Amino acid sequence: MAKRRKKSESFSDQLRRLIAESDLSRNQICIAAEIDPSQMHRFVHGTGRLTNDTIDRLATALNFCLVMNE
Repeated sequence: MAKRRKKSESFSDQLRRLIAESDLSRNQICIAAEIDPSQMHRFVHGTGRLTNDTIDRLATALNFCLVMNE
C-alpha cells in the first residue's frame, strides 16, 4: 500500500497558529497591526479573509518572516 503524503498546512492556517501561539493577546495584535477586532475574529474562525495589506501589517506586528522550504 502506498504511503500517503502528509498534507502541508496552508499559509492561512500557519498564520492562525502564529496568532494563537503569540505572546500578545489578539487585541494587542489588532492594535499593533491596525486591524479591526471583528475582522481578526472572522479570520481566526475561518469565516473571513484578509487583504494583502492586512497580512503585511499582521506579519510586521507578529515579527513574522516568510521562509520557503527546500
